[in-house]
Amino acid sequence: MIGTISLIDSIIILAYLIGILVVGVLSVKMKKMTSDGYFLASRGLKWPVIGAALFASNISTIHLVGLAASGYNEGLVWGNFEWLAAITLILLGLVFAPFYFKSRISTLPEFLEKRYGPGSRTVLAFIGIIGALFVHIGMSLYAGAIVFETFFGIDVVTSIIIISIVTTIYTVLGGLKAVVVTETIQTVILIGGAVLLTVIAIFALPDKGVHTLAEFKAALKPGQLSILHTKESLRALGEGGFESGLTWYACLLGYPILGLWYWCSDQTIVQRVLGAKTQSDAQLGPIFAGFLKILPVFILVLPGVIAYVLFRDIIGTDANQAFPVMINQLLPVGLKGIMAATLLAALMSTIAAALNSSATLVAVDIVKRLKPATTDKKQIQVGRIAAVAVMLLAMVWSTQGDKFSSIFEAINKIAAAIAPPVAVVLLFGVFSKRGTKQAAITTLISGLMLGITFFCIDFPPISGYMYFTKGLHLPFMLQAWWLFVICTFIYFIVSYLTPRPDPAVIEKYTWDNPLAVITREKFLGIRDPRLWASFLILTLVVLYTIFS
Repeated sequence: MIGTISLIDSIIILAYLIGILVVGVLSVKMKKMTSDGYFLASRGLKWPVIGAALFASNISTIHLVGLAASGYNEGLVWGNFEWLAAITLILLGLVFAPFYFKSRISTLPEFLEKRYGPGSRTVLAFIGIIGALFVHIGMSLYAGAIVFETFFGIDVVTSIIIISIVTTIYTVLGGLKAVVVTETIQTVILIGGAVLLTVIAIFALPDKGVHTLAEFKAALKPGQLSILHTKESLRALGEGGFESGLTWYACLLGYPILGLWYWCSDQTIVQRVLGAKTQSDAQLGPIFAGFLKILPVFILVLPGVIAYVLFRDIIGTDANQAFPVMINQLLPVGLKGIMAATLLAALMSTIAAALNSSATLVAVDIVKRLKPATTDKKQIQVGRIAAVAVMLLAMVWSTQGDKFSSIFEAINKIAAAIAPPVAVVLLFGVFSKRGTKQAAITTLISGLMLGITFFCIDFPPISGYMYFTKGLHLPFMLQAWWLFVICTFIYFIVSYLTPRPDPAVIEKYTWDNPLAVITREKFLGIRDPRLWASFLILTLVVLYTIFS
């Protein structure tokens, strides 16, 4: 189903592309730039900007298309990926941000070096680049290109090239400051566009004879409006629902593992926190992002559920068409262009974030560490070259996106493979006084190898069959949990077989005990991050009670 684009929509899209390019470049004054300014926005970011940038970096075209498709197929159960993210954002704000800010680090691998040693830094930098290349950029480019081909008639390769060039220019020239400034703008566009489509879709329901909530539920699959499920209720959603394995306990056990890697250690995400002006900003920013993560269930997943009622005769079994069909069927000329800008906002913010983090990892964690005498100017030059190189590789990889049955599930399966060892090393790095450098490097390397092996065995194009998901009924979320358990055993076995770490390091980079996270500092009043974290948890409890 290929659409055509009107002149008005074309002008809106072109104006947006030029506008965001100009804003990105001009956001950085044309003066001599230091590496601190390029990679960390001169450490001057305030909490609203940090929170908005965290949200925009995360929400990509994969989410806009993938979550709508998932809502169309299985319903709100995929909203667990959004609401449980708020919990790991609280962990980022309360548990990890204080160490990150006080350490004055430039990258997450640098923190692991301070806690464990240089070997761990190198491995985490490598994992970070893998995540940026294969998840953040490659799959986002593919998802965006498919959507643009579907309802704008723009060739996939052409879409990839245009979006890549524009995003690369302002990211390479402006660094993190350009990224977060454009992300703040794009967050507004993203939320506004998604809300607009959701509202229009709701008002279209009466045309299908749906006037009440009861009538809406009756038009859906059983449990499509429930966020918590058992194996039995997933079966009622069809084969896809059962194979997703998103039971309540799989989400409870598996998502925190993915979240610890993604939200608390992935350079693409956490780099915004490292650029905070104060520790308060570093802590409040993630919690603000946690509140924003409540929205996607209602403005990204729910539209897919509504599309099931409105357009399942058009969409059929190709759920990835849910979002573009809604745009084509519901939006008039002009608003289609605005929605295209929303897709561009989601796509470009994610790619820009990943490009900047890749540049930082290469320049700071590899080149600067191997050649300590590298100047600021040379670091920035290396970072820019690295960003362009990563983008070119991601463009090539993005053409392989059709090898996956579901883009959104694909990125989470990749995350399930690489997250467990990082989660173990990071979590016990700040809570265990016994964790050693030998344990960290052993866990990271062996865990990564195990994760890649699990992924390949469960990936039909490689193994021919989903041996874990279908053979053992062990979906990717539970695979992540059991890999975490295995990595935990490796971590502590090696820790107790090797000499204790330096007491000075332990005192500086670990919490005295888990309760110290909320008891060590005095209450700061309305700006206390613990207060807002409590409000966020209470909000989630209420929402889960309503939608379970």
